[in-house]
Amino acid sequence: MRRSKLSALVRSATLLASVGAPCLAVAADLLPPLPPEPLPPPIEIGGGWYLRGDVGVGAASYERVITTIPGQVLPPGYAIDSNSIGDQFFAGGGVGYQFGPYFHADITGEYRGGSRIGFSDSFNTYSNGQLLVDSQGKPYKGIDIYNGHLSSVVVMANGYIDLGTYFGVTPYLGGGAGSAFHQMSGFNDVGAGGASGGYGVARDKNSTSFAWAAMAGLGYSVTPNLKLELGYRYMDLGSVKTGSVQCFNDPGCGGAYYKVKDVTSHDVRIGMRWLLGGVVAAPVAEYIPEPGPLVRKY
Repeated sequence: MRRSKLSALVRSATLLASVGAPCLAVAADLLPPLPPEPLPPPIEIGGGWYLRGDVGVGAASYERVITTIPGQVLPPGYAIDSNSIGDQFFAGGGVGYQFGPYFHADITGEYRGGSRIGFSDSFNTYSNGQLLVDSQGKPYKGIDIYNGHLSSVVVMANGYIDLGTYFGVTPYLGGGAGSAFHQMSGFNDVGAGGASGGYGVARDKNSTSFAWAAMAGLGYSVTPNLKLELGYRYMDLGSVKTGSVQCFNDPGCGGAYYKVKDVTSHDVRIGMRWLLGGVVAAPVAEYIPEPGPLVRKY
């Protein structure tokens, strides 16, 4: 009795296996094929490198003028009475690198021109060793009026801290240091008062000075690769020298030359930065699923 029950159980299991195996094979065939392997990451070209360009105007000023007469002392009563300098225009460009979302740096060069420097001095005049005085008993002054044109090429290394981006606008603070290469051209001296009739000119003079700047502004992302900037910059251009003045009607002028100290400018500039870095995506593989097996319906 027990053996007949065991035989019946074995026959039932064999029958179920023979019926279920084809069904399992069909179910396995109905599963979708495995997805393709993930694509390689995008290839970035150019990194954080960028090009920049700037134009603007500056309201210039200077601290004082130092007069030197080789081998002589300044005449009695000598003083610088007035000084002036015209506004400057500038244009420049450079190359830089964006090190992350909060810092970038660049090296720039710019040309600055359009600035006319002027000042005047005065001194007591003498005749036969006697001080000349005016109708009020004051010393009668000789006056010299000077004018020249200043142009400069400025090379700077700059760093900027980006303060975050808000609705596409990025405020920044920055600073820079470098060298200013100055040229004083067309410098001349016209006499007045006790120096009336005097006239002198100086050869063009090139000089170099340390320069530094402090900056602040706003950047706006026009596209992911193009940023426009509006900024303020305080720039110290150092000192500017003139050539030696050669006088035509006053052999005693002594070949004086002048040093214009601490030329500074408050600049407003408009610029752009073009990011060279970009993303080139790897080619996208087209996924075409394999056709499933034919299923017969009974």
